[in-house]
Amino acid sequence: MGTCNNENDYLFNARALAEKNDLSFIETSALDPTNVEATFQTILTEIPHIVSQKQMSDRAEKDMSPSNNVVPVHVPPITENKPKVQCCQNV
Repeated sequence: MGTCNNENDYLFNARALAEKNDLSFIETSALDPTNVEATFQTILTEIPHIVSQKQMSDRAEKDMSPSNNVVPVHVPPITENKPKVQCCQNV
């Protein structure tokens, strides 16, 4: 997400708004094409990047694979009350 400003009078407000909301900021001119092409190039490259990052973030949150959902289990040792017999004693 970003802001694009074309009025110098509001430049400070627009830049402050962008910084406050963690947005990109580009100033353009209403009189000539200054930064207009750069604005479109930024939009064309940043939107796919942002969408890709969002998809990766969503996948990580919904990841139900075993490596992401490991729960340690403690199993106490089994003890039997039978007397231990040596091997081959009854032969």
